[in-house]
Order: sequence, then C-alpha cells, then structure tokens
Amino acid sequence: QVQLVESGGGLVQAGGSLRLSCAASGSIFSIGAMGWYRQAPGKQRELVARITSGGRLNYADSVKGRFTISRDNAKNTVYLQMNSLKPEDTAVYYCNADITTRTWNSNYWGQGTQVTVSS
Repeated sequence: QVQLVESGGGLVQAGGSLRLSCAASGSIFSIGAMGWYRQAPGKQRELVARITSGGRLNYADSVKGRFTISRDNAKNTVYLQMNSLKPEDTAVYYCNADITTRTWNSNYWGQGTQVTVSS
C-alpha cells in the first residue's frame, strides 16, 4: 500500500512563508514525477509545481519567482517552499506522484493540506 502524507499547511498573513512537505511510504520501487496541485473553493484543481525524477521543473505562472519545489529522493519526499504568499494562494494543496511498486505503476494523491493566507 502506497501513501502520500502532506504536512506544513496552516494560516499565514500575506507576505509570509510556508513550507509544505509530502512523504511517500509503502512498497515503493521507484518514484517518477512529483508535484503539487491546489484547489480553491469553487475552482478546478490546478498544477502549482512539478519536478521530474531528473530534476526538471515546471511552475504555474502565478507562482513563478515565489514558490520553489524540490525533492529528496533518499527520503521519498517532495517539498514546496512558498514565499511572498498572497490571499489568492489560499487553497487545499495536494501532493501527487507517479510511483512504481514491484508489480504496479500508478499515480497517487495525498489527502490535502489547507493553506490560508489572510490579507
């Protein structure tokens, strides 16, 4: 059984920072791309940032220059450093990863962590 567990969300004032973490656990053989998505109330889930196993990065235009995604392959963990937060960054943030076990390759989601930015 593979699980993604996020942590680090919370309430912060505009201009502040938060760091999200997402750890993958279970019978993992390898992990491909990992990413963060977010969903605000009444809106569709959208990509925030993504990092491939080779380190290629992809960011939403709205977070470029403010957010940084990174990963620690030894810990099966992906991070999202969020700086200069804005009220429009308020959303539930979800971790996503392509994970291969000994018998299966699939795409997994975490349970989500709430980020609230007050003005």
